Amino acid sequence: MTAFTQRPRLSPVASMLAVTAFLATLTGCVAVGGTVHKAPQPTTGQQLIDLRRALDCGAIDQAEYDRLRQEFVKGCPSE
Repeated sequence: MTAFTQRPRLSPVASMLAVTAFLATLTGCVAVGGTVHKAPQPTTGQQLIDLRRALDCGAIDQAEYDRLRQEFVKGCPSE
């Protein structure tokens, strides 16, 4: 027969502190210096397609379409 030695039990407070410390180390990696991911900007072509769809479905009028289209084209780098 093998004799098992019993480990000393931690008090409930010590157990709670140990669990809290362990969880803090896991979340610390995420919380410290977290990386910010930004969504990529749509291309000018995609903006113009979306703008045309907004005009076609009546979300904007022709004047608004013309104004926004000029802004998108003006911001587009020329080759």
